[in-house]
Amino acid sequence: MNTHIGNRLQGSLPKIGIRPIIDGRRGGIRESLEDVTMEMARNAAAFLSENLKHSNGLPVECVIADTCIGGVAEAAKAEEKFARAGVGLTISVTPSWCYPTETMDTHPTRPKAIWGFNGTERPGAVYLAAVLSAHNQKGLPAFSIYGRDVQDIGDTTITPDVQEKLLQFAKAGLAVATMQGKSYLSMGSVSMGIAGCIVDETFFQRFLGIRNEYVDMTEFVRRMELGIYDQAEYESALAWAKANCNEGAEVNPAHLQRTEEQKAGDWETVVKMTLIARDLMIGNPKLNAIGYGEEALGHNAIAAGFQGQRAWTDYFPNGDFMEAILTSSFDWNGIREPYMLATENDTLNGITMLFGHLLTNAAQIFADVRTYWSPDAVKRVTGHQLEGRAANGIIHLINSGPAALDGTGRQTIDGQPAMKPFWDITEQEANDCLEATKWSPAVDFFRGGGFSTDFTTRAGMPVTMARINLVAGLGPVLQLAEGYTVELPDDVHDKLDQRSNPTWPTTWFVPNLTGEGLFKDVYAVMNNWGSNHAAVSYGHIGGDLITLASMLRIPVSMHNVPDDRVFRPSMWSAFGGMDPVGADFRACQALGPLYR
Repeated sequence: MNTHIGNRLQGSLPKIGIRPIIDGRRGGIRESLEDVTMEMARNAAAFLSENLKHSNGLPVECVIADTCIGGVAEAAKAEEKFARAGVGLTISVTPSWCYPTETMDTHPTRPKAIWGFNGTERPGAVYLAAVLSAHNQKGLPAFSIYGRDVQDIGDTTITPDVQEKLLQFAKAGLAVATMQGKSYLSMGSVSMGIAGCIVDETFFQRFLGIRNEYVDMTEFVRRMELGIYDQAEYESALAWAKANCNEGAEVNPAHLQRTEEQKAGDWETVVKMTLIARDLMIGNPKLNAIGYGEEALGHNAIAAGFQGQRAWTDYFPNGDFMEAILTSSFDWNGIREPYMLATENDTLNGITMLFGHLLTNAAQIFADVRTYWSPDAVKRVTGHQLEGRAANGIIHLINSGPAALDGTGRQTIDGQPAMKPFWDITEQEANDCLEATKWSPAVDFFRGGGFSTDFTTRAGMPVTMARINLVAGLGPVLQLAEGYTVELPDDVHDKLDQRSNPTWPTTWFVPNLTGEGLFKDVYAVMNNWGSNHAAVSYGHIGGDLITLASMLRIPVSMHNVPDDRVFRPSMWSAFGGMDPVGADFRACQALGPLYR
């Protein structure tokens, strides 16, 4: 398989601006600091560039101000350079005292951090405290980066704790900048009365900087009937699907089963739907060659959703193949960046998937938060005693048809199951994900047929389950739970799985428990989840999600992230440092959405 790296959306990729801040006093002070300050900037830029990539696989570029910034004139010159270069976030660095309000980044929406060098020769910590005070007073939140241990002023080492904060800030800041100006494409409208499908344009535009685009699902019919897709690619994709997508169990009663001829037609339809959904999102220049110049442009959608039920699925094959393949990291063209496509057009889950993808560069699992199975209930139904990580109970994450094939857990990192950035996925791993997936004929309430994605996620993956919810009088809130995937003995899995739907993808999830509050036990996590859906990311990325949420002014109502991984702007502590959850809500309310 080929691996495809590149920017498929309109707009240049955001860069990180590095601002070397210096004491502007001449006559020996500034002169003595020029080299060490600029070296600090170069080291930060090199570290970030070496350790970060955009979600499309391209390297992250850093732009350093042409000179050290000792006052407002040099700050303005740096800002002009950053504007031309497309800088989306900044990190100011300094080893010394400088003049805060004259040197600070005053851009109204750009994420900002200040790294004040912890040394004794020059008071970088004093500048850090002073400039953070200025940021807070002006309502321009900034993140504080300050090493735990004192270093000598000539020491160019970036200590591990500083590295961690630089990366956490940069990942979240890049996510903010990447979303800005892109689109969310609603293909259809509200599915089955699910509130998350309702497009709240205020949320998208004011909190995320994302515009909303809409097409009716009849656009799929038009494009299929008029042949508005790449015919050669369609034939290649259909052949690939026939060769690589193994059909699974037929569970429908005989009178509802589709004929082999109908199933063959369904495969043709779902492959066309996949091409059309992708073209709607990002465009396809080949459509211009067949006379469809407008369609060739697409909607510049960084995320999308397909309504499906019931207006579509009562008559046409369901969107499960389309959603599963597009959200996976590979298809007939090879290995490539996954698309963020929400089942049932749950816009809020689609955006949560987008958050996870931009922070991890990997595919995301869209899941129903279906059932909490207590140890007693499992024992009663199956005779099996849950043990190990599952000993306190499990949550059944199972989507009604599709999930990214990466979610099988057939990729590995250090020999352990994983979901990796697409550029690290091997051809064998992609084939293993395909081999671990069955495509079962859709169940009876998908009256138009189709094929659902059937797999079980491997045990041992550290994962984070997350969800954005909208609450009247409050706005958007984020909740998340870090934990692990587990597996059950086959006979136990089958007994539990068949009580729901054995043709759908299953992830057995166990949250990390704290013994108190919302994470007192597994039941409390399930009982306090705010929706029927969740997005699941590989890795314990709760700290990164919290950092991103604070940049967007979205409070976090539920999390189990240890305190040492919670990184928010310094301003948050002023709203109640002894009550961090309440402080988060108060700070977000006081500041309002990022894009006012």
